Amino acid sequence: MMGEFSELLRYRDLLRLLIGKIIKTRYKRSALGVVWALLNPLLTMAVMTIAFSALFRGAVTNYPLYILSGLICWNFFSQTTAYAMHSLVWGGSLLRRVYVPRTIFAVASVGHGLVNFTLTMLPLLVIIAVMGHAFHATWWFVPIAVLLLALFALGVALFMSTLAVFFVDVLDLYQVFLQAWFFLTPVMYPESILPAEYAWILRFNPMHYLLELFRAPILHGSLPAAGTILAACAWTFGALAAGWFTLARKADEFAYRL
Repeated sequence: MMGEFSELLRYRDLLRLLIGKIIKTRYKRSALGVVWALLNPLLTMAVMTIAFSALFRGAVTNYPLYILSGLICWNFFSQTTAYAMHSLVWGGSLLRRVYVPRTIFAVASVGHGLVNFTLTMLPLLVIIAVMGHAFHATWWFVPIAVLLLALFALGVALFMSTLAVFFVDVLDLYQVFLQAWFFLTPVMYPESILPAEYAWILRFNPMHYLLELFRAPILHGSLPAAGTILAACAWTFGALAAGWFTLARKADEFAYRL
C-alpha cells in the first residue's frame, strides 16, 4: 500500500495531465460545455422542489437549499466512483503497454470530480444569496466536509474498480446499487420522516453522515455533532483503507485481466 502511494507521488505530473484530459474530454463535444456542470444541479433542484416542496414544507426550511446541497454531494460521489470504474476497465490497455500506478485512474477521477464540485458551489452561493439565507461563520468547516467526502469516494472508487476489473458486470450492477442508495439517503427528503423502525438504515449509511457534515454549517450555521463527525471519519478512513488495500493487493493481476 505504501509502495503504491509513493509511486503515485512520483507520477504526479501524469496525474495532473490525466485530470486535465478528463475535463477536456468531458466538455469538448458539449454545446454548453462547463455551463452544464452549473445547470445540471440547478435544473434537478427546480424539478424536485416543484415535486416535493409541498410534501416536505413543514419538515424542512429552505427546501431548495436543502435539496441542492444534497444533490451537489451526491452527484460528486456517484459520478466520481462510476467514472473511476469505467476509466480503469476501458482505459486499462495502457497498463499493458507502460507502467503507471494502478491507483492513478481513481485519483484522477476524484481530482476531476473536485473541479466539478467547485463549479457546482457557484449555483449554491447564488441560491443562498437570492433566498436571503445567511452566510454563517461555520463555513470554515465546509472544506473539511468536502475533503472527507472526496476520500470516501476515493476508497469506494478503488474498491469497486478492482471488482470491475475481474467482473465487468459490476459496472452495470453498481448503477442499480447507486439508485437504491440514493433513495435510502436523505438527499431529497428529511430524515425525520422515516418511521422509527427504519431509522437504523441511516446509522449504516455513510453518505447520511457525510451529507450532514456538509449541510450543517451551511443550512443551520452550526458545526455537526461530535458523533456525526466521528462516524463520518470512521466510514471515510475505513473505506479508503479497504479500497487502497484491495487494489494494491490485486494490482499485479490487472495487466492479465484488462
